Amino acid sequence: MTPKQKAERQAVLTGAHAAYAKGLSSHAFFKLNNRATSDDLVQDTFMKTWKYLAKDGKIDVMKAFLYHILNNLIVDEYRKRKLISLDLLLTKGYEPSADYTDRLINTLDGKSALFLIQRLPLSYQKVMRMRYVQDLSLSEMSVITGQSKNTMAVQLHRGLAKLKVLYNHA
Repeated sequence: MTPKQKAERQAVLTGAHAAYAKGLSSHAFFKLNNRATSDDLVQDTFMKTWKYLAKDGKIDVMKAFLYHILNNLIVDEYRKRKLISLDLLLTKGYEPSADYTDRLINTLDGKSALFLIQRLPLSYQKVMRMRYVQDLSLSEMSVITGQSKNTMAVQLHRGLAKLKVLYNHA
């Protein structure tokens, strides 16, 4: 690139900056709602345009070219994973907590239910373990035991009723 070509390209880009920078900035701010990020994207737009011109690129319509680059940068910004600082979240009222009480209660209830299954009659123990511990379906249980699905469902229902009684008394 000769000094004359460089001067021409600088003049073209300077003129484009003077003519379109405000409109590009407004467009980016409208899309992003963040003044600093929109200004950065506008600057990146002009940097990419300068690199394209420096590589002997030909631009037919400068305004359309600039908006095309800016829109691509905005899309890239949307696709970025947003990082939010913990300090910013704390100022907005977010308080991180680790409340595992529900999980702990569910675990303890499950363990007590397993313990109470041992108090059921043997026929119900077997069916309840297959259904709720091994997570077998009625058809799988009927194949294993050789009984019908209906019989399995009745035993499960009765076993569950007895387990509820035991659980409420415990």
